[in-house]
Amino acid sequence: MTFSKRREALRAILSGSQCLRPGSVYDAISVRIAEDLGFEVGMFGGSAASLAVLGDPDIALITLSELAEQMRRMSRAGALPVMVDADHGYGNAMNVRRTVEELEAAGAAGLTIEDTLLPQAYGEAKTQLISIEEGTGKVKAALDARRDPSLVIVGRTGAASVTSIDDAIARAKAYQAVGVDALFFTGVKTRADLETIAAATTLPIVLGGPTEAMADWEFLGKQRVRIAIQGHAPIAAATQAVFDTLKAIREGAQPKDLKGLASSDLMDWITRAALVKQRGADFLGAKR
Repeated sequence: MTFSKRREALRAILSGSQCLRPGSVYDAISVRIAEDLGFEVGMFGGSAASLAVLGDPDIALITLSELAEQMRRMSRAGALPVMVDADHGYGNAMNVRRTVEELEAAGAAGLTIEDTLLPQAYGEAKTQLISIEEGTGKVKAALDARRDPSLVIVGRTGAASVTSIDDAIARAKAYQAVGVDALFFTGVKTRADLETIAAATTLPIVLGGPTEAMADWEFLGKQRVRIAIQGHAPIAAATQAVFDTLKAIREGAQPKDLKGLASSDLMDWITRAALVKQRGADFLGAKR
């Protein structure tokens, strides 16, 4: 599947009527698993990227080149449309342009640009936001950098939990006015707040971390939420599995006694072993 077709598939999701749960992906194996399990879209979150690439928490230490290269690896491994958390665009509006160029070339189906002040300001313990004017300039720069018109650009704000719902709406309206394809909100706590946001805007909504009170996919769909992100459990599960396996080996367990390992059939499927063998026969004369 070409990159444009992946992007068109994401656009079809955003223009649909249902709310979907994306597969949280972070490397070649996870994107293949999500695709094979039937997820319609993947989400490459900033926290998952930081863990997969650096082993660090999500405090804006990962670089654009590292993020783009990881996305490139995932694009090669599968055809799942993936939306990338591009944080603040790695700098000012000019840096945002470069971010879009790199992620578009790496095969991202869509990307989000947020109005959080990153990295965190000296002496500040609480999350801060940039001004609406600077945020608008960033999303304008993102749209200007786009070369494939099917690439999805999403304006993101965390104002709902940092300042107010009114501020979140004002920011969303500003990003909507300059032409973003969708709006991403984090920190929305109640159904009433989501209904207020949906009534004040017109674009498809991506929702980060819906609360238990909002975990009703029919309700979310009616509020134009098309993608609801429920954290990044797969990388936490993988970390626990690696920890448990290495701990067991360190304590003397034999390979045959290890629990929870992928079967050889699953490993062959995920690594596309049959296809690789076929290519060996076709191009190297290797016997199957």
